Amino acid sequence: MALADVEQTTPVRLNPLTSAGRHAIGARALMHPVLTVLAVYAVSRVVSLLAIWIAATWFQNPAGVGHAAPNVGDMFGLWDGVWYERIVRDGYPVPLPVDADNGRVTYSAWAFYPLYPYLVKGVMLTGMPFALAGGLLNVVLAGGAAVLIWALLRSGVHADRQPQRERLALVAACLWCFYPTTSVMLKPYTEALAVVLVVAALLLLVRRQYLWVAAVALPLGFTRGVAPALGVAVLIHLVVRWREDRAAGVAPLAGQRASAVAMLGMLGVSAIAWPVVAGIATGVPTAFFDVQAAWGQRPDKGPFVLWFEWAWQGKGLAGVVVLVALVGTYIALVLGRHGRWISIEARAWALAYPIYLFAVVRPITSMWRFLLLDVPLAALLASVAMRTANGQGVVPHWRRRVGVVLLVLLGGMVWWTCALLVYTPWGSFPP
Repeated sequence: MALADVEQTTPVRLNPLTSAGRHAIGARALMHPVLTVLAVYAVSRVVSLLAIWIAATWFQNPAGVGHAAPNVGDMFGLWDGVWYERIVRDGYPVPLPVDADNGRVTYSAWAFYPLYPYLVKGVMLTGMPFALAGGLLNVVLAGGAAVLIWALLRSGVHADRQPQRERLALVAACLWCFYPTTSVMLKPYTEALAVVLVVAALLLLVRRQYLWVAAVALPLGFTRGVAPALGVAVLIHLVVRWREDRAAGVAPLAGQRASAVAMLGMLGVSAIAWPVVAGIATGVPTAFFDVQAAWGQRPDKGPFVLWFEWAWQGKGLAGVVVLVALVGTYIALVLGRHGRWISIEARAWALAYPIYLFAVVRPITSMWRFLLLDVPLAALLASVAMRTANGQGVVPHWRRRVGVVLLVLLGGMVWWTCALLVYTPWGSFPP
């Protein structure tokens, strides 16, 4: 064989550090987006595990785990995992537990939704212990969530035209995998399941598969209390579609009015399902809300009031101004060019969900974890890092800018894991 023939058949090895190499890798990633998201997700789980190891080795107080040498395994049963394990082992307590000294409703498992722990109980039929079963279930669920996030963000329905949508959606889904609190998705927590259900519902809504949205809404009602926020996204979608159908000269929601009503009805059921079950099972109609109050959640004081009180007590007028400025900046990002490339359903969720949290949840460090469900945050990050001033193109040096964002996220992951995922009995903030 001639030397020229050998040279032609020898595969070209591209250097990833060169411009041609980076473009080739990027092209391959776009050709296989699901595999790319899953590969990045797998790397993020390794990084999360490393962060947990750092927390266990250098930051976990021995008093919090009951022996002198905390290890990685100790970290998986702390905090809410203790309550989910009680639910798996003992179910929910009846009658409703009360404080022996004052007779008031006290802490109990009724504050925690049942679908996730009973799914873990199913996995435990294989013989796995609770922490391992819960962690493995979450690894699978969170991987599915990452793929669903990519699928939702790449949809151009009810969104501004964006020639780089596929690239933006892929980068956004990958950035979500490194959100600082994703370490919690290696533990027995409900975040991974909740993200799967919320993003699946939004994706089905964009595709106008209303009966499937209704089917997803029911298990969501036994996973997290977020149906009211999702309902806002559904209502906005229906209003937009109604106007589009009328403008097109067709009957609004033609052929799908019954399924739309069923979807709205199921969202209503989802919003009250677990509180109703708790009330019936314990014989105390307000059982769920009484237990939530025992945990410190007091929405009865009025929406947003606790947050303004917290800001005022912390920094006075300056604290209130900073709080309002942060909320205003976020809303401007969602409604502005950085948000308009994603579907209006996702944007509605991006506004409704955090506002709902601020309305009903007191200022606690768990808010960082709750924002895992605000998946459009990743889309905003990708847009800010990658797009040009007019929003139509991607800057040539977008990889460096995304790299900077990724470094910040990695630092946040290590900080959050070491500062909040650890447990000291007499003085820790909940993750």
